[in-house]
Amino acid sequence: MVNPKRKRKFLRQSTISYKRLKRKWIKPRGGQGKMRRKEKGRSGMPSIGYGAPKQLRYLHPSGLKEVLIYNVTDLQKVNPKIEAAKISHSLGKRKRQEIVKKAEELKVKVLNP
Repeated sequence: MVNPKRKRKFLRQSTISYKRLKRKWIKPRGGQGKMRRKEKGRSGMPSIGYGAPKQLRYLHPSGLKEVLIYNVTDLQKVNPKIEAAKISHSLGKRKRQEIVKKAEELKVKVLNP
């Protein structure tokens, strides 16, 4: 498995200069904005070039592909070598416990037990 490259942290323009500005990304707007014009020495802006390699897209940080599970029978479709189960948000406690127990038997990793 290939290690995913480190994700770059993009910051809002002038967030270092002013304490009142939150440290979250907002696209720079304005005619004379140096960051918007991509001048040398300014921090980068998110673009398609920063995307992850194709093999690593849509993967969980564990390196496994996430598969959404709604019931116990969905677990049979999961390949434990390359996929991990993610239990649906709408399921109750009893059905979750059944799924977790069955996943242990099938040796399938559950991301949110």
